[in-house]
Amino acid sequence: MTTIRTIPVHEIVQRVYPRPPPEEKDHVAMAIGRAIDGTLTEFGHEYRQGRRPTATAMQARGAALLDESLAEAAIELPALERERLLGQLAEVLRAYRKSEILGLSRPRTHLMVINGEVGVYAQPDYWDGRHRFYEMKSYPAIPPPPDVALQLRLFQLAFPGFEAVLVCLNRHVTPVVTTSWVVPAPSPGESAAALRQAYELGREFGQEKVLEYVTGPSVHYTLPPEPPTGASSSDPAAARTTRD
Repeated sequence: MTTIRTIPVHEIVQRVYPRPPPEEKDHVAMAIGRAIDGTLTEFGHEYRQGRRPTATAMQARGAALLDESLAEAAIELPALERERLLGQLAEVLRAYRKSEILGLSRPRTHLMVINGEVGVYAQPDYWDGRHRFYEMKSYPAIPPPPDVALQLRLFQLAFPGFEAVLVCLNRHVTPVVTTSWVVPAPSPGESAAALRQAYELGREFGQEKVLEYVTGPSVHYTLPPEPPTGASSSDPAAARTTRD
């Protein structure tokens, strides 16, 4: 049996780009974000089953998810602020129903194995099952900030051969502005740097798992030896990877 250390993409991103301890406003933003994600996921599932849930039913579901998240954070919002957030949710739902990601499913988690020692769990928001995957943000993220760029790059490495699309449904404006952007394929150097970060963080913080017991699609990468001290990071030899 082969023992590896596993770590999800979101933890890698959080460790590379740590955020300060969340304040109340941050907990509120996370709560409405989770409510939006959960509502769109449920709507998409119903849509794929051939059902057409009403906007009223989905908005009620979103309100319940928002209240659950706020209760977990021990936050009680003024009624007007809660209604403002639910208005954002309703607008995002309306934009989603007109978007290219309507009804798409979430892919199974892919495992990216690096040097046979570290496994990275990757699961974008949506895919078409053939040649594209999509990551959605409910805020403007085009061009992507560094944390989103790293997340997308790791997803690209975990889903080789797929085109990556970033979709932003900006809930901060009314009506919601929808934008999408085809993410350029990473260069060999960018791929090697992202894999190296994932490898080092996985070795330090990953949870031990038996590789043979991990189910689902996987892709294997072998990192080249680290370049000698003083070698240029743009040296192609330092960026070369292989995929099994």
